[in-house]
Amino acid sequence: MINVAVFGYGTVGSGTVEVLMNNGDVIEGFVHDRINVKSILDLRDFPGDKYESRIVHDVDEIVNDPEISIICETMGGTGAAYKFTKMALEAGKSVCTSNKEMVAAHGAEMIALAKAHNCSYKFEASVGGGIPIIRPLETSLTADVILSVCGIVNGTTNYMLTKMDKEGADFDAVLKEAQANGYAEADPTADIEGFDACRKIAILASLVYKKTVKYEDIHTEGIKNISARDMKYASQLGRKIKLLARYESNNNIRYAIVAPFLLTPDNPLYHVDDVFNAIKVTGNMLGEAMFYGKGAGKLATASAVASDVVECAKNIGKHIECELSEEVVSFTDLDVSKKRFFVRVGAEVTAEAKAALPVEEEVKVGFYDEFAFVTKKISEAEFEKAKNELGTGVLNYIRMEDRE
Repeated sequence: MINVAVFGYGTVGSGTVEVLMNNGDVIEGFVHDRINVKSILDLRDFPGDKYESRIVHDVDEIVNDPEISIICETMGGTGAAYKFTKMALEAGKSVCTSNKEMVAAHGAEMIALAKAHNCSYKFEASVGGGIPIIRPLETSLTADVILSVCGIVNGTTNYMLTKMDKEGADFDAVLKEAQANGYAEADPTADIEGFDACRKIAILASLVYKKTVKYEDIHTEGIKNISARDMKYASQLGRKIKLLARYESNNNIRYAIVAPFLLTPDNPLYHVDDVFNAIKVTGNMLGEAMFYGKGAGKLATASAVASDVVECAKNIGKHIECELSEEVVSFTDLDVSKKRFFVRVGAEVTAEAKAALPVEEEVKVGFYDEFAFVTKKISEAEFEKAKNELGTGVLNYIRMEDRE
């Protein structure tokens, strides 16, 4: 029998226990041994819960238990989770986590610590919930040069943009609905400002590049400026607005960005709606491959945690290699990246906008208090300079995602 402990008995933690215990026979078929959840760490008591007797309140009971080999960290954040994860790895216990904040901030450090103590640090569930993407990047796609990773990796914002697109609703109304339905937190900042997606693309870019990409260095824009008007313009252009997280390494340009983009129907991400996520990987030999599914949710995310438990259980006492160095690399080429931009400016600065930016196409949907247009392909630096010159005259702008 292989004993497992779970740190945090919240949504994902309880889901992880459920998957490991309910699917025990299936998992045993892969591991050739029984997985047993021996202990669950949480500050709270859970009277009447099926696994009440396994709840402990002292992390030392788990870390110092020689019978426990694997720990599932589903606490979230980088406070106690950081301290407890280090304690577990230093005790030679593998850690499987869904904690994107931890992986983005300390992933390489934890991998090095696991290697030093002959155990593993696995984080399939940290990006895309139940979508398998970490392991394919680590193993299945290693014969390719990865040119780009681009995806919809936040279900809350994708749900909101889908509702705005289909119903013509404005941002504030859709946000309240998302909160009422449990798709958005009471404080939705991490989602709507793009911070959640930023951490996830930092993890994916780090795995591709094999060095640490700090999420703080990634240019990040959220969806709070997207309005019902933007949706009408998008429809006129035959496009949809999606919050994309992308890593690009092509033509000697390397950068990462999180921002809203206007997509055409021939882009597979155009068709990903509601709370679903999808990640498109482009390799120099593979071409495009897309990973699609539930990007969040109790059992979807727990399934990914459990898959890491299976891998660690098959490698007790060994370190499962993950090529990710603690060396920090910054992507500085965003300014020279070229693309087209959709821009809305106040009608009073139409002449100035035409002088500052190369207009390729005017977009008209009946709003006479503003001027909307698509620029020719220009660099990010050129656009930023013109935007600053126009100041408050710029009502909004969205990058165009054009298929090469």
